[in-house]
Amino acid sequence: MSHKYVYLFSEGNKDMRELLGGKGANLAEMTKAGMPVPQGFTISTEACTQYYKDGRKINDEIQAQIYEYLGKMEEICGKKFADPENPLLVSVRSGARASMPGMMDTILNLGLNDVVVEGLAKFTNNPRFAYDSYRRFIQMFSDVVMELPKPEFEKIIDQKKEEKGVKQDTELDTEDMKDLVKRFKAFYKENKGEDFPSDPKVQLMEAVKAVFRSWDNPRANVYRRMNEIPYDWGTAVNVQAMVFGNSGDKSGTGVAFTRNPATGEHKLFGEYLINAQGEDVVAGVRTPSPISQLEQDMPEVYKQFAEIADRLEKHYKDMQDMEFTIENGKLYMLQTRNGKRTANAALKIAVDLVHEGMIDEEEAVLRVEPQQLDALLHPQFDADALKKATVVGKGLAASPGAACGKIVFTAEDAKEWAKKGEKVVLVRRETSPEDIEGMQVAEGILTVRGGMTSHAAVVARGMGTCCVSGCGEINVDYDAKNFTLGGKTYNEGDYISIDGSTGNIYGEAIPTAPASIAGDFGLFMGWADKYRKLKVRTNADTPRDAHQAREFGAEGIGLCRTEHMFFEGDRIKAMREMIIADNTEDRKKALDKIMPYQQGDFEALFEEMNGYPVTIRFLDPPLHEFLPTKEEDIAEIAKELNVTVEKVHEVIESLHEFNPMMGHRGCRLTVTYPEIAEMQTTAVINAAINVQKKGVKVIPQIMIPLVGEVKEFDFVKKIVVATADKIIADSGVELKYEVGTMIEIPRAALTADKIAADADFFCYGTNDLTQMTFGFSRDDAGKFLDAYYDNKIYESDPFVHIDVDGVGRLVEMSAKAGREANAALHLGICGEHGGDPTSVEFCHKVGLDYVSCSPFRVPIARLAAAQAAVKEKRA
Repeated sequence: MSHKYVYLFSEGNKDMRELLGGKGANLAEMTKAGMPVPQGFTISTEACTQYYKDGRKINDEIQAQIYEYLGKMEEICGKKFADPENPLLVSVRSGARASMPGMMDTILNLGLNDVVVEGLAKFTNNPRFAYDSYRRFIQMFSDVVMELPKPEFEKIIDQKKEEKGVKQDTELDTEDMKDLVKRFKAFYKENKGEDFPSDPKVQLMEAVKAVFRSWDNPRANVYRRMNEIPYDWGTAVNVQAMVFGNSGDKSGTGVAFTRNPATGEHKLFGEYLINAQGEDVVAGVRTPSPISQLEQDMPEVYKQFAEIADRLEKHYKDMQDMEFTIENGKLYMLQTRNGKRTANAALKIAVDLVHEGMIDEEEAVLRVEPQQLDALLHPQFDADALKKATVVGKGLAASPGAACGKIVFTAEDAKEWAKKGEKVVLVRRETSPEDIEGMQVAEGILTVRGGMTSHAAVVARGMGTCCVSGCGEINVDYDAKNFTLGGKTYNEGDYISIDGSTGNIYGEAIPTAPASIAGDFGLFMGWADKYRKLKVRTNADTPRDAHQAREFGAEGIGLCRTEHMFFEGDRIKAMREMIIADNTEDRKKALDKIMPYQQGDFEALFEEMNGYPVTIRFLDPPLHEFLPTKEEDIAEIAKELNVTVEKVHEVIESLHEFNPMMGHRGCRLTVTYPEIAEMQTTAVINAAINVQKKGVKVIPQIMIPLVGEVKEFDFVKKIVVATADKIIADSGVELKYEVGTMIEIPRAALTADKIAADADFFCYGTNDLTQMTFGFSRDDAGKFLDAYYDNKIYESDPFVHIDVDGVGRLVEMSAKAGREANAALHLGICGEHGGDPTSVEFCHKVGLDYVSCSPFRVPIARLAAAQAAVKEKRA
């Protein structure tokens, strides 16, 4: 044998997950521990990878091994495949190395045909059971392997029950089951143009192919992207001897957890059905009994199951999710795995396991998925109401949480309705900085365009507001104040609900439950802080955001976007005066009006941070973003500023750019208009002096954006230093400040050693660095990225998880070059990647000093940083 692709359960163990998948490794481990496991073999993940390499074919070598191990399985079980006298029937199940519940496919009762079913009926003396198993097999095989729609088979069953005048499947007798088999086979032939396959070996090979195929089905692909599971891992296939929960009243099947997966309570939790197979529990056709009832129904089986559950939890040192079948009073374990759980349960279980002496604090830190903490920090839908609600559309899950409110289409309306006590959802084609006040008061934000790092997504995450972006199926009519989705029109004032954790949109009101942080959260996060090395700052533009971030454990502000401060009240008017001014003197007069507002904002941020560093990015967006586009707004501004409408049009026209993202913005504005940097420096330094006089330590860090050439940085830094030093000297106080830059242009990364010689810090703006490295806009990428995922060009959105090979390499090489040129240089990241666990782990590996993210992602970043440090220590 040149390469081993197939393993008996007795040949594996729990450490072989990469090869055998989670299910195969755990079946092997339970076999080794002497637990009652129906025996079988696992076809490895390598066989799956080879299947795709061979053009979606199972090659002769792998087929030969499968048949060889089928023979070994027959010897172990004392039964023969396709033998009517003593038939071996098998289940064929997927099992990737990472748990993917319900994402891939399963086939039960494989090996039945018209001859074998008669043998099974005689062997078990239970013909109804035999034909029930046969009709189930035909249905599952047709659905999973041959892609015939399962509901069509359900219709045939419903028709049969109607003819018989019964309501439950269990009320159908042997002759009914035989009739269903005939009808199912006739339906199969009518739709496939051939007879249902009767050769069990053909059935087996087709089923294995189907499981391999299911690794690449749409729902598995989406799940993998959501959970960062690489495509090249592949799935294993487990071929296991069937045991039958549908063979009578002393048989049954169920699923149970060693602790409650919703609350974490240390008590067996689960349910089972008498005289049923696994899909009956999942399908919900019959109401299962709670696992505690099994103690009354079958006390000996319950006692054995409780003992096995306890052994499994102690063995794996984690809450277990177990599938079991009882066949004629005998218990069989079909699967165990670390159970999926809610955020509250995850925290409680991790802390309880430490208190019970089963794991240490470091291990506990690894037991909670960082993204799970989102559920603790944001409102969620009422679970029962959500089950009954209908999804009418889907966008991108841009900012987590649940929102329900009345539809409004403008920021102004959002403000007005909110003042009257109405809860609103703001629906826009896309948002712009002008919408900020409406976004602040909305329960949620829904946009037609834009990706995960669009303006709406970034701002919503910063505010902790639920947001679904990029739902291209929506057609908005601002004039009529309505939108259409899925063939239905929704008007202003109608209720909708959106789920920012899934991207789902509901055309109805769904009750929400507020976020609740309690119990073990503080203790657990204390453990995380003990082990992490990376500092965690926040991206905050307002005292409210800064306060929220401090509550969540932020250690400073890594990014304050000063442009977000210009849109309130009189500020926007002064900003527009500055833009329309056609000489330096008038620009300075307008800037003088803005300066006190800026200074007041900075003072509030310094006070809120109370000694932690505050990094203030100078004006970054192109100036046209501060000017209106609608005629009525242009006329209003002209009147306010006492200029002609033509003059405003003239300025708007002059600021028009074909590609604003790469246009007149960032440090280029200061090169053209130095007075902008003078005003902002004055505001920062005056604010720092005033707050320092109150006895608060202040660490102002001035960040110059969009530098691509060291001379640009030097030019702006010179203005900042001259302005700052004069103010400090005139005030007679001592104040230290720093001047650094945002590395967001590839050229800056490539010339980092030169820039670092004069910079106090680098902060990586990975949103723009990703755009410029890939050469596509984050707002437009959503239009074509799905095609890239489908064709396996990208596995995930590079704006969500940092592109390690490209953008990451630029970060790593520039960090190394920068520190070699300036040993005192400190390094951070403040793009949206700063709150993404995978990206945080990368930042830890390349030795950055901190990550900065939106306030509601601070706990996520803290936990991700701790996990990165623990993993590195254990590597």
